[in-house]
Amino acid sequence: MAGGALLACLAFVPSRSLIAEDALSKPASLRGGLELVLGQSLPITGPSGQLGRDYRRGAISWFEHLNRQGGIHGRRIRLVSLDDQYEPDQTLRNTKQLLERRNLLALFGYVGTPTTKVALPLIESEKVPLIAPMTGASLLRRPGLGMVFNLRASYRKEIAVIVDGLVHDARHRIAVVYQNDAFGQDGLKGALAALKSHGLEPVVTATVERNSDQVSQAVDRLMKAQPNGVVIISAYVSSAALASDLRARGNRAQIMNVSFVGTKALQQAMPVGEANGIGVAQVVPFPWNRWIPVVAEYQRLMRLTHEDPSFGFTSLEGFLAARMMTEALQRAGADPTRERLVEALESIHSLDLGGFKLQMSRTDHQASDFVELTFLGSQSWEP
Repeated sequence: MAGGALLACLAFVPSRSLIAEDALSKPASLRGGLELVLGQSLPITGPSGQLGRDYRRGAISWFEHLNRQGGIHGRRIRLVSLDDQYEPDQTLRNTKQLLERRNLLALFGYVGTPTTKVALPLIESEKVPLIAPMTGASLLRRPGLGMVFNLRASYRKEIAVIVDGLVHDARHRIAVVYQNDAFGQDGLKGALAALKSHGLEPVVTATVERNSDQVSQAVDRLMKAQPNGVVIISAYVSSAALASDLRARGNRAQIMNVSFVGTKALQQAMPVGEANGIGVAQVVPFPWNRWIPVVAEYQRLMRLTHEDPSFGFTSLEGFLAARMMTEALQRAGADPTRERLVEALESIHSLDLGGFKLQMSRTDHQASDFVELTFLGSQSWEP
């Protein structure tokens, strides 16, 4: 951490989940009641750990910036992050542990559909807000959910844009590969609907397992069908293995991923140059475009906070999520409660963070519908 300004304590706790707590150095009198405590369960270690680490790094960059300036209404933000390794059972244990903290104000930035899904009944029953989970799943966008506030566009929106692009490029033999869990099943439904809108059906569907690079059965099914477009709904571990195997076996279909794949992680998981041409839908702006004011701010604070800033889409999403979180905290007043925080979030009717717009209401907890397609190797991806 730059200048040693950020205290980061890492230790194993009884639940065997890794815990990380962040707040600026400060007098002991500022601990406890004068902090705004947020809880988070996400992968920090394990095969999908880079997704969680990147998301968290982006969020910490903004929270630390605010803490240096005295926090929100004089109260500093403390983010308590528990490692779930992208495994639902651990997410549920982490959530119960977080809810035992008497000063917990809200949950923030959970990562993944199957992991967030298992915690959802507890979140709703305890009436604790969950802000900006990193998932586009429909189950978190159902009418009647009062405690979930989404930053990112839905997977249905992403996949519709992906399929539109493939069809526009005359790629009509489209296969769908999806993770064998709630995330993948939700994406499959979105893909079927998007294909149907063009009068198409998938030439083949195949599944891969969460946190696994064992994709040979899926590749065998694809090779038999010979698609010219492949939509992958999975994290980077499976996606990278599948793309590498397809290329090794001579298939040159256009491969497209939803944003959750983790763009930087996907690129790093493949041999140099092999990922070129693979497409990824994005739900935040291009992290290297300093002409976008909020991106320029993100880059500046990432450099200030981290010795190796390593810009990317996932950390930018974490940064924007933290921006939305603190906007709501500001509106909730000097003595926020969970109820006031919900009202504050629902009052964000039109907010421009500097090239990224948010809009919510009492009946719409979806802050952004931004989606654009990117292709690895087609642009300069470094500052």
